Amino acid sequence: MSKKRTAKAYASTDADTLARETAEFDREFVADTFSPMSSTSRKRWAKVRRGPGRPRRGKGAQAVAVTVERDLLARCDALARKLRITRAGLIARGIRAVLAAEGRL
Repeated sequence: MSKKRTAKAYASTDADTLARETAEFDREFVADTFSPMSSTSRKRWAKVRRGPGRPRRGKGAQAVAVTVERDLLARCDALARKLRITRAGLIARGIRAVLAAEGRL
């Protein structure tokens, strides 16, 4: 969908051509020439504003609140740092291990 743009060498163009090509930028109220966005443009703009987001894993994620002893959480964070994974990744790994041990994975 992207079009390849070629750069123009403005340094090598004469002054009249340069003035003619840049005249639109000298106007004061360029916003008056704008029109409402089409539905396609509106969808593209919404996608750009939303940003890339986090990559989806599996069927998505669900945030949960759990209470964990402070010492256990500190040890969990230390291990996660050592393994270079997130706290959530370490907890998910632990849940998978328990489910596998119980034969429910």
